[in-house]
Amino acid sequence: LEKDYKKETLLLGEQIRQKRELTLNKPEIYSEYEKEKLEQIRLGNHSFLDYFQSLAMKRKSSNHDNWMSAQNYLHDFSDGDLKFNQINEKWCEEFKEYLLTTKSRKSNKVTLATNSAVSYFNKVKAALKQGYKDGYLSTDINSKVESIKPEDSRREYLTLDELNRLANTPCNNPVMKSAALFSALTGLRFSDIQKLTWLEVDHEKHEGYSLRFKQKKTKEHEVLPISDQAFSLLGERQNPTDKVFEGLTYSAYQNKHLFQWIGAAGITKDITFHCFRHTFATLQLFNGTDIFTVSKMLGHKNLKTTQIYTKIVDQRKREAA
Repeated sequence: LEKDYKKETLLLGEQIRQKRELTLNKPEIYSEYEKEKLEQIRLGNHSFLDYFQSLAMKRKSSNHDNWMSAQNYLHDFSDGDLKFNQINEKWCEEFKEYLLTTKSRKSNKVTLATNSAVSYFNKVKAALKQGYKDGYLSTDINSKVESIKPEDSRREYLTLDELNRLANTPCNNPVMKSAALFSALTGLRFSDIQKLTWLEVDHEKHEGYSLRFKQKKTKEHEVLPISDQAFSLLGERQNPTDKVFEGLTYSAYQNKHLFQWIGAAGITKDITFHCFRHTFATLQLFNGTDIFTVSKMLGHKNLKTTQIYTKIVDQRKREAA
């Protein structure tokens, strides 16, 4: 009897609650101000993680990947649950500190690079700015929070003399050597060299050799003229669908061959494969090629990305003076 009584009481209570809720939810009893406040509460309960991902999906190519990487760190920091009404200046500062101290998702042995933290935090700031415009935030939190200060990244490169020494030094991995020198003569990234096929290597009688390919990073189609010397590194032409640098792989073991080759040439700089791309850009600028042309040859979408190399050239000018 007692259980039945409790059930009846709960049922009656629920009926009263529903009736009261219906009365309160009638729009005519609220003022415009109250309606606005109720809408703000509703929007504030919206998931910021879902909103951030929706913005990421609108981005293209490499920018999309960068947004998704930021989403991963955002998800980890918030344990997969974050609403707009939970975000304030204090939260932003805590997330900033998290990015500067957390381990990289690529390797838990190293801290996330500062410039990666800069990029990811700026993505969150951009989302907060857009969220304010869309009404999810009642205040423009983005404008109140400072970005992370980027580090000046040192871009190591090789001199022409060092390149010649490398060309005359044997390497335990001949494919790696040819690919690295090819990068220094063309500015191509490792990813684009690795997937390059003979179909993408073109030759016209009056124009010479060129590469017609799609950049892996930006997904943009490119036409890149290359020198006869660069072409000579490719070896004998094979079937159109065959890879030009067959067997080229990226691994710690293969990198060991790269470092041994550089050391054998008497070069003590900290050189990675990507430095050969930096070498191409720097030597082009040293030899008078204008920055716009270098930017196009590197496949940069924004001239600002290329301007980092002018700092190197300016430094050398100061040293010369």
